[in-house]
Amino acid sequence: MTDPLIRTGDEIAYEAVDAADGLEKGVLIAAEHGAPNFAIRRFVLEAGAEVPEHTNAVEHEQYVLEGEYTVGIDNEEYEVEAGDSLLIPAGTVHWYRNESDEDGAFLCAVPNGDDEIELLE
Repeated sequence: MTDPLIRTGDEIAYEAVDAADGLEKGVLIAAEHGAPNFAIRRFVLEAGAEVPEHTNAVEHEQYVLEGEYTVGIDNEEYEVEAGDSLLIPAGTVHWYRNESDEDGAFLCAVPNGDDEIELLE
């Protein structure tokens, strides 16, 4: 049986994501915290930042928390903003671009396991 867990905001450490300049990730809940099935992460996409085309080994469910930015998915561009949700299936080519003057942020839920990223550029 899994024990309940509360993590406060000041417990979350944010680290730069190697695959892109201007992208930071904080792991909110994951297997190392006792979550049996899913991890929830919070990403910050800085103003002017771009994340190159890539794929991930697992599906991603995302919820835009703040800001406005562009997401490319399978050769289509989508303008997203706070309140929007996205499903990016495993192996789908996608990228991000924040052309605004404000940071964007989103939650990303993934199944536990190897979330290997493959850059396409």
